[in-house]
Amino acid sequence: MTNYLQQTAFLDFNNPLFDDFFKSINSNKSQKEIAIDLYFFVRDSFLYDPYHLDISKNGLIATNVLSKKRAWCVEKAIVLAAGARKFNIPSRLGYAIVTNHIGVEKLTHYLKRPEIVFHGYVELFLNDKWIKCTPSFDKRICRISGVTSLDWNGEDDSLFQPYEKDQKFMEYLHDYGTFEDVPIDLMNTEMKKYYPHLFQETYKSKEFSFIHL
Repeated sequence: MTNYLQQTAFLDFNNPLFDDFFKSINSNKSQKEIAIDLYFFVRDSFLYDPYHLDISKNGLIATNVLSKKRAWCVEKAIVLAAGARKFNIPSRLGYAIVTNHIGVEKLTHYLKRPEIVFHGYVELFLNDKWIKCTPSFDKRICRISGVTSLDWNGEDDSLFQPYEKDQKFMEYLHDYGTFEDVPIDLMNTEMKKYYPHLFQETYKSKEFSFIHL
């Protein structure tokens, strides 16, 4: 379990920037209560933005995400995993391939296929078990998209619902498993396999950008 509490080059929670970012979190609460507070704080501190993807070494360092106002699922998961370790809660990073069926026409245009590769989530160790949570979609983006925000109670896995009302929403196609640290090489390899055009051309516009190793 020690491995899931350590600082890494990506999960750099001993940086003073983390003290300031999480200053509103009450460390006197129970681990479960702290974990829930961390989840909602990270989820809603950044506007979900999948149109500016950075899978370079600098882009995936937790403290480099803290200064942003917008972040995508991988970035939010990294911040939450690092934050949990800061409060002595074991964490690990999980990744999956998903297909989102609501409001993704623009993203599909840039990715050139419906699959979202390396969707990020987090597992936290609470009450002697690993529990999944997904801090991707903040309240604001959920209102815009017309979907229910994903809550988490610190006891049960919280993954995206397959249906929103009677409409198909999130489909999980493949699970890469969990990792002690950011699997940057695998992430780049898998994205290159699914989205080769992103590695062959340069994308640096206000509408969409992509940075890789």
